[in-house]
Amino acid sequence: MLRTFQSRRLSSFQRLALWTTASTYFLILVGGLVRASGAGLGCPDWPRCFGSWIPPASAAELPPQFDRSLFNPTLMWTEYLNRLLGVTVGFLILATVVSGWRHHRREPRIFWTTVVALLLTGFQGWLGGRVVANELAPWIVTIHMIVALVIVQLLLYAVVRAWKRPGGAPSWSLMALILVTMVQIGLGTQVRGAVDTAMDQGVLRDSALASVGVLDHVHRSAALVVLAGSVLILILLLTGFGRERSLVRWACVVVALATLQVSLGVFMAYVSLKPAVQVGHLTVAALLLGAETVLLLLENAEGSGARDAVVRF
Repeated sequence: MLRTFQSRRLSSFQRLALWTTASTYFLILVGGLVRASGAGLGCPDWPRCFGSWIPPASAAELPPQFDRSLFNPTLMWTEYLNRLLGVTVGFLILATVVSGWRHHRREPRIFWTTVVALLLTGFQGWLGGRVVANELAPWIVTIHMIVALVIVQLLLYAVVRAWKRPGGAPSWSLMALILVTMVQIGLGTQVRGAVDTAMDQGVLRDSALASVGVLDHVHRSAALVVLAGSVLILILLLTGFGRERSLVRWACVVVALATLQVSLGVFMAYVSLKPAVQVGHLTVAALLLGAETVLLLLENAEGSGARDAVVRF
């Protein structure tokens, strides 16, 4: 993303917001790793871990209300470090809000976007507790994931808007693509929950996906819609406004990520449902949504030619 801003030096606010966005993406990746490794309940309570702010060193140190059979040091520390990373990201977003106040308090679209991101971060922390309390119920895990993605989009909005101002009405086709991508990610989280349920019932990992049924087929169809929409938007930008290299570059990134996302899905469906591939699938989905958001914001700022080309679609 830094190359997009090469013609203008980044401000301190933009640098901080970009680092915060990257850290949030890393948190999403780690969250996927926690889920794939089965560490989501490594700490069975929240916000503490086995009743303590610092995880116990052994099962012998557990308070009497906890079952010692639940103690697994590897899973416990995986989940606990994920929580510490979440707190770190929260402080980075707070710092972004402070920087936004210093540099953009007279630009409400930028400043208040960071404030909303901070408020959602607090809500996200509370949701994390509900995820544990509901023992990783798929519906609340999905909400938890969607909120994380919205936070990333808000941060990206603040960064791009601090660099370029909107030039007119947004592209409805790109907004539709973002919405379908968000739904597709939510469906994927539901599919993952159904896979976990099947494995808990004794279904082998390689056979678990086949047991999901209609939900998985809808998820796959949505992925193909996202890929087709990405390719069509790239073609329209190339034919209607190819001189704007930043738009074409980001449209290519969107197509590449959508292609990779579908490829990873095919690999999981027909080759192996390995945890590493699951984490990659989730991370690429988050990056795809972010790239679509940046493309929408840049298209909105570059001028009417590109906007008209895409809006006609």
